[in-house]
Amino acid sequence: MDRTRLPDSSNLTWLFFKTSGRVSRAAYFLGGLLVAIIQAFPLYRFTLVPEGSAEGNMWSFIFFIAFIASLWSNIALAVKRLHDLDKPGIAALILFVPVVSIVAFLVLCLFPGQPGPNRYGRRTNEPAQNQRDRA
Repeated sequence: MDRTRLPDSSNLTWLFFKTSGRVSRAAYFLGGLLVAIIQAFPLYRFTLVPEGSAEGNMWSFIFFIAFIASLWSNIALAVKRLHDLDKPGIAALILFVPVVSIVAFLVLCLFPGQPGPNRYGRRTNEPAQNQRDRA
């Protein structure tokens, strides 16, 4: 089993929007980094325009939309990362607790997942294959 293999580009919808299966530390970190960049770009553009301008309003609205849309992606990534650690996905809610979320993020990035199959999937970085694996 190759644990360093990242999900295929054909699985991007699964990676960012579905909660079944498992993801590795690298996939979790890189996926989270991409989501953060998507959030940061409109915020950066907002800081470059005059306060109260129409362009500033546009960039703040785009940031708001990007932030709301990316919330689910962050949750889906965290759920799958917890699944790789053989933990229930509901624990991803801890990422919304200030200060604790930083520790939880570091744990998800640093601790290796469970080797081999577990109740959430047979392999890391792929969707669960059957109904039993989708817990």
